[in-house]
Amino acid sequence: MILYIVLGVFGLLFILTSFKTVQQGTVAVTTIFGKYNRTLTPGLNFKIPFIERVFRKISIQNRSAELGFQAVTVDQANVNFTAMLLYSVLNQSEEVIKNVAFKFIDDKNLMQALVRSIEGSVRAFVATKKQSEVLIVRRDIVEAVKDQLDQVLESWGYHLIDLQLNDITFDEEVMRSMAKVVASNNLKAAAENEGQALLITKTKAAEAEGNAIKIAASAEKEAAQLRGQGIALFREEVAKGMSGAAKMMSDAELDPSFILFSMWTESIKNFAEQGQGNVIFLDGSTEGMQNTMKQMMAISQMEANSKKS
Repeated sequence: MILYIVLGVFGLLFILTSFKTVQQGTVAVTTIFGKYNRTLTPGLNFKIPFIERVFRKISIQNRSAELGFQAVTVDQANVNFTAMLLYSVLNQSEEVIKNVAFKFIDDKNLMQALVRSIEGSVRAFVATKKQSEVLIVRRDIVEAVKDQLDQVLESWGYHLIDLQLNDITFDEEVMRSMAKVVASNNLKAAAENEGQALLITKTKAAEAEGNAIKIAASAEKEAAQLRGQGIALFREEVAKGMSGAAKMMSDAELDPSFILFSMWTESIKNFAEQGQGNVIFLDGSTEGMQNTMKQMMAISQMEANSKKS
């Protein structure tokens, strides 16, 4: 009876230790007498009881970690980085799983090496840049880190999926000086914009004034032409009237100077009627009238001669 009990207990232990369940998203590495044996995949697996043991379970899912560190630029400015690291096992091949299982004692040592490697790569890159360049080379920093670490991580069995530099800050004194530089640049840009706006305004005003002058000059020119044409027509009509009146006077055997006397009297009448308080001095003597009539007859004779020519 005792023998049966011992055999039953032994059989139960044999069954319990012969099967191993591996969760989805992980694999299990087994050893026999301390030496790598095989990799167990997710699900129910059979293993040799009492001899084959699970050395380590390895997650093949993506893993992330946050890290913060400091770097110094070429112009001796301290830069503080806050980063998010995303990495995973390279693949599920036997060689990769063996590297992941046996390269490091535990995950703590792996993370320490990974973080220090990333910090060293970032510091080496930042040391070649000025503080004013760091903020605009965020993507270049990530690419430089990946280029330097991909081969090393592959030898460990891991792959760097992404490195996000979430925050890049400088010391308080540097931040104040950078703020002053930005403010002065903004003031300079505002002054340049204001100057350009003023230049455009003055240019447009000058163009408008020039166009107005051109329009006024053109209008004055046209008005002068019209006034000249009006005067010419007036003189032509006066000449026609005087010529007709002279012919009529000649046909009536009257002295043509009577026409000039009539024009003289009409002029005096118009001066009196249309004058607006202006004082006009005229020689009303007989000799003055005769001189005026002689001058008018001379003018009339000159116009007649010019028309004949």
